[in-house]
Amino acid sequence: MFPRWHIILGAIFTAVIWLVAPQINFSYLVLIFLSSVLIDLDHYICAVKNTKKLSLKNAITHCEKLFLNQKKEISKGIRRKFPEFHFFHTIEFHILLGLLSVFWIGLFYIFIGMVFHSLLDIFSMIRDNTFHSREFFFFNWLRKP
Repeated sequence: MFPRWHIILGAIFTAVIWLVAPQINFSYLVLIFLSSVLIDLDHYICAVKNTKKLSLKNAITHCEKLFLNQKKEISKGIRRKFPEFHFFHTIEFHILLGLLSVFWIGLFYIFIGMVFHSLLDIFSMIRDNTFHSREFFFFNWLRKP
């Protein structure tokens, strides 16, 4: 899913939470929104690593090229994992945040935003027939040659 949709849907999700539970501290609502968008920082890190350029515009172009290549492969019947690994999107990272939220409540709100983002990604991948392409488990990725 493209960043603009994560921004729009993250804002709507945060607004709904605020409407349902107006007693939540505003700073926690900000954490939900920011984490629902900034989880994609791992995409930027991978792009910088692969292109050796810090430009955000370059990173977006890099990710778009990977996405277009993936679409071409799928149209040819080729189904493989995405060439980049996105650590913040793994189940283990989410569990770690959930567990650490016992020590600071702010991490719980970051966890909520990141889970929302990941659910949007999953729905988008199912819709686009690309669910097979992401590695959701860090330890599976470690085992690969």
